[in-house]
Order: sequence, then structure tokens, then C-alpha cells
Amino acid sequence: MRDRFRAFVVEEHNGAHAGAVTEIGPERLPPGDVTIEVEFSSLNYKDALAARGLNKVAARYPHVPGIDAVGRVLESATAELKAGDPVLVTGFDLGAGVFGGYAEYIRVPADWVVPLPAGLSPFEAMALGTAGFTAAMALLAMERNGQRPDQGPILVTGATGGVGSLAVNILSGAGYTVAAATGKAEAHDFLRRLGAGQVLDRAAVTLDEPRPRPMLKSLWAGAVDTVGGPTLSYLIRSTQTHGNIAACGLVGGTEFAGTVIPFLLRGVNLLGIDSAFCPRPYRDEVWRRLATDLKPRRLGEIVHQIGLADLPNSIEAILQGRVQGRRVVGIKG
Repeated sequence: MRDRFRAFVVEEHNGAHAGAVTEIGPERLPPGDVTIEVEFSSLNYKDALAARGLNKVAARYPHVPGIDAVGRVLESATAELKAGDPVLVTGFDLGAGVFGGYAEYIRVPADWVVPLPAGLSPFEAMALGTAGFTAAMALLAMERNGQRPDQGPILVTGATGGVGSLAVNILSGAGYTVAAATGKAEAHDFLRRLGAGQVLDRAAVTLDEPRPRPMLKSLWAGAVDTVGGPTLSYLIRSTQTHGNIAACGLVGGTEFAGTVIPFLLRGVNLLGIDSAFCPRPYRDEVWRRLATDLKPRRLGEIVHQIGLADLPNSIEAILQGRVQGRRVVGIKG
């Protein structure tokens, strides 16, 4: 490892947070079993929150965001992982409690590290990243609970975001009829290319009523909800009997109104998706599926590459809802 290496470091000054590319030394890395030379990371909404000091995502500052990383093992204290092995890390405390993937090196516990599965290049792994991992977990959770393509359409909310766009493409590739909800009129063609058979305006699925009706017309066989808030309230009330809603986002708020009636009269299932602390055996299985049968067919249309120096503008864009698809961050120059 070099004595100095590049990282995007967020500093706090008088309550304001700003990040810049600078050089740091190995002594800034946390303790861990495995040191990885990072090739790519990615930009997630959670990274943007950490970079702006929001929602207490980062434990302390100075901080290096980046909840995803892919590269090669540089040093390892375990027999399972050897120098030179291609590996990836997503979730756990990377980019939150400890320095993350926006640096040329990371150091993490061995049980955070997943061997890069055959069938995925490093770039593809970060084009998927936590977003693709979450979208795949949502589908698998729904299918474990009995979801089938012949039951009807699946609605994906926040469909132009990282999780949403990948969910549309993965669900479509798995044989599901997909409806996509977005507030971006210019993105309708993009979503249809990814596999959406129907595109709805965000307002149609965000009914913020003072006294919400217990149930609405039964429309959806299931949903992948990246939004939360009033949108989740709408989904619970409009999902068909025994339908599954995979809740995996909160950009629309952390609270939602409603009653237990849809759960009792329709047997609606609300499934929480925790991609950060997913157990290692299941984590390996999800990544294997993402490298094989669940690999998105239109991944190239979803992803755009940026560099460390581009992060400030991209962070602002994702917080303002102006990012479509995924941003892969090239770490090596």
C-alpha cells in the first residue's frame, strides 16, 4: 500500500459539510482483517446523506462515504481470502460507521467481503451495488411469500432511481408484468425500454389524504416500494388479496397512514428489505443470482460512470432527485 492515497473526504465546519478529493494515509483506515485496493464504487442516496451530514448516516467526521466497493484483496488475515482475489463489499457499516469506498483502499472485517461472482465484471458489480442487491432481495422475498408472474402486475415506485430502475429491469427479465411510477415525464421511454409495460405519474400513487380510506380498488399483485410515506399507504390499500409489498426506501417519508383492514380483509403482506446487514450465506446467494438468472438485461442503459472529482455535483443531483439510474464511481484516476 502506498504511503498516501486518494480519497473523497467529507469535513464538517460549523455544522456545514463539504467533501473534496484529497490524500490520506493508511493510518486513517479502520482495523480489519482484509485490505482491498478499490477499483470502483457507486453513488447511492445513503452516500449523499452521509456527504451532507444528514439523517446521522455517518458516525463521525471527517468521513469517507461509499457504501459499495469492488476491487482486489491487497492483504488478508484469513485463509479464505488471498491477495489478488477479486471481491466486493456492500452494506454493513461501510461508508457509514467506517471509511467507505470513495478511496483507493478500504479495510474491513472478513465477513463483510464477498468473492466477485463469475459472470460479473467489477464495473457491473458496482452498476448493481447496493441498489441491485436490494432490488434482487425484494423480488426473492416476494417469491418466498408466494409471488408469481401470472398473478398480475407489480408496481415499482421511484422507478427512475437506482433501486427502482434495476427492479423494473430485473422483474421484467423474470417474467413479471411491471408498472413503473415516476415524477419525471421525460423518463417514460427510458422505463419502457427497461421493461415497464405501464408508466404512471407519481401523483397517481401518492394519495396523501387527511382521513385515508381503509381500502382502495384492488390493482396490484405486488409492489417494490422505494419511496415510503404516503406512497406506501397507497400501496397497502390498493394491493390485491395476498399480494406482497417489498418496502426498501424512505425518500418520501418514514411514516404512513392507514389501518389494519387491508391486512385482515385482503391478507396483504408488507415485507421489510434489509440489505445492509443481510447474513453472509444469503448475501452470497443473492450475488450469485445477480450474476446469472437475475442479471439485468439492460444494465448499460441504467449506468453512467463518474470520477471522484465529479462527486460533489452528483451528490447534489441525487438529493434533488435529478439522477436517473445508477452512477458508478471510478476510483483509479
